Amino acid sequence: MAKELSVAIVGATGAVGSKMKEQLIKRNFPIKNIKFLASARSAGKDIEFNGQRYKIEEATPEAFEGVDVALFSAGGSVSAKLAPEAAKRGAVVIDNTSHFRMHEEVPLVVPEVNREDLKKHKGIIANPNCSTIQMVAALQPIREKFGLTRVIVSTYQAVSGSGVSAIEELREQSAQWDAGKNVEANILPAKSDKKHYPIARNVIPQIDVFTDNGFTYEEMKMINETKKIMHMPELPVAATCVRVPVVSGHSESVYIEVEQDASVQDIFDVLRNAPGIVLQDDITSQDYPMPLFVEGEDPVYVGRIRQDLANKKGFHLWIVADNLLKGAALNSIQIAEAMLEDNLL
Repeated sequence: MAKELSVAIVGATGAVGSKMKEQLIKRNFPIKNIKFLASARSAGKDIEFNGQRYKIEEATPEAFEGVDVALFSAGGSVSAKLAPEAAKRGAVVIDNTSHFRMHEEVPLVVPEVNREDLKKHKGIIANPNCSTIQMVAALQPIREKFGLTRVIVSTYQAVSGSGVSAIEELREQSAQWDAGKNVEANILPAKSDKKHYPIARNVIPQIDVFTDNGFTYEEMKMINETKKIMHMPELPVAATCVRVPVVSGHSESVYIEVEQDASVQDIFDVLRNAPGIVLQDDITSQDYPMPLFVEGEDPVYVGRIRQDLANKKGFHLWIVADNLLKGAALNSIQIAEAMLEDNLL
């Protein structure tokens, strides 16, 4: 019988937290008991899990007493305040926010890529950015076989990456367009920025606010996290992150350069046998990944693989995954599963 654990979810009512609940049930994670933690405002409300009703408790340092695994998805400020308190009380924190990702002492983990880093944890493990996760999961098997010398990525990211409110805004804007009304925008491209643009019938080439170098924080996350996860600090990585009017499922056009000679068939063969990857690439029948069809699916899908016309060591890939699953909740649960299997919990 698998070891049973005491689990806490912080932010269980959000888009990612809801998926965390689903994944715990779907994957039959060995739970001894579970608690749901939130702000004082939400404490006392009911929440359903696996056919039972639970009371949401206020997220305080003391609430983590006796917890083995704490799954955080309630915003960076909450993680900054409470994750160290949870770890201090013996919980292993798996944090889905960006707060700890680039902390040197915090492992940033995609189990298919750098599972060994889990052994270095000091109580807190960071879950990478959703777009980073699906990209490195697809690139790692190629890198292991042929090396990797450059990555250039353009993303087409769903609005669910900005939370439940962004999904609602997309739906409301679509209805406003159809009714001939003025379209209201209050969230995208970044709630904290000066201007907001409609996402319905639109494509916004900005996710998060801009940094001093002209890249957005989302783009810099992809760049820096890729280097950290793959242990390649000198790897040239460039990113352009774009929000599109899709509810769920991030898509990416990725150009890579490899060290050793390879063919498209070689890349096919590597990806066909890679964990967590589905190769979907048959242009004769127009078969390739699309977010509409990967929503609710666990794997990372890869297709449209082409050798560059000017560089025989350059390849173009199209990578699609459900950003709320492998891009967030599923990867968090897989981290906990890997720690169980490796006797780290």
